[in-house]
Amino acid sequence: MIQLLIAAGVGLVVSLGATRYLITWLTEHEIGQPIHEDVPEGHTIKAGTPTMGGIAIVLGLLFAYGITNLFRGVYTRTGLIIVVTIALAGVVGFIDDWIKVTSERNLGLTKRAKATGLVLVAGGFAVSMLAFTNVSTELSFTRAGTLGIDLGNGGWAVWALLLILGSTNAVNLTDGLDGLVAGSAALGFAAFTVIGFWAFRNPGVYEYAHALDLAVVAAAMLGACTGFLWWNASPAQIFMGDTGALAIGAAFATLALGNNTQLLLPIVGGLYVLVTMSVILQVGSYQLTGKRIFRMAPIHHHFELAGWPETKIIIRFWILAGMSTAIALGTYYADYISITGVGR
Repeated sequence: MIQLLIAAGVGLVVSLGATRYLITWLTEHEIGQPIHEDVPEGHTIKAGTPTMGGIAIVLGLLFAYGITNLFRGVYTRTGLIIVVTIALAGVVGFIDDWIKVTSERNLGLTKRAKATGLVLVAGGFAVSMLAFTNVSTELSFTRAGTLGIDLGNGGWAVWALLLILGSTNAVNLTDGLDGLVAGSAALGFAAFTVIGFWAFRNPGVYEYAHALDLAVVAAAMLGACTGFLWWNASPAQIFMGDTGALAIGAAFATLALGNNTQLLLPIVGGLYVLVTMSVILQVGSYQLTGKRIFRMAPIHHHFELAGWPETKIIIRFWILAGMSTAIALGTYYADYISITGVGR
């Protein structure tokens, strides 16, 4: 427990300080976010707000993981691979953000270039996990063995690739309102902190190595997102940009793959699934019928156009994220009870 508190605390302090520095530096150098034309009119006043704040989140993770494990005296292969993958996903996002701010238009990397970068990152993660760790290749819900479906090395690598691509894109789509992703992500990482620690305390039930290290990674991300939220809360003084969104998405996917909760991830990240489905439904409906289901997609823009204040949308979406987290943890614990009989 001490290690988790250190990880969360260091992640928070580093992210808090690094974000403040970024706001000052980016403002002095007049590096701000261009606003896409296809958003509600209220977003135009946000043009020029400093972006790429996700750098602070990644730094918070790196410092927190490094210092915590220096204190523990243990650096696991699983933890290192996951941390490096998160950082590399952030690099892909940083390149995208940098092109946007230097060209002064809301068009960064092409879709193909961004997808290629993420595929390389995800592929590196899958190969490294299979080569250097004893990761389970089973399709799993709350733990390995729940479904009895072994994907094999090749199938698991493809599954890991799809999960990372899906998670990064879902978080990226959700990043449209001040503090929405940072706040909801903190709740999700809190869930993964509990899951990792619980698995560490119950090794006879959850048979995977380095559970505590995965909890440390999750706690570090929890602290880093919370520190960033201090400055990103509405009205935001800085945006996380793709740097933060892609790093957060990669963190969710890699943690789920590492602790065998892949099919639990859509529940933990229920808000991101909701937002992604709104885009899919909007595009599908328009292509099939020529009509739109929502005033604008993703769905948070629909509520903006319906007249909801931005803060109301954010808080209500945070509540939805909290409900998803609670359901996920409840499901995880219910499975534990079904095996051990504890609490019956």
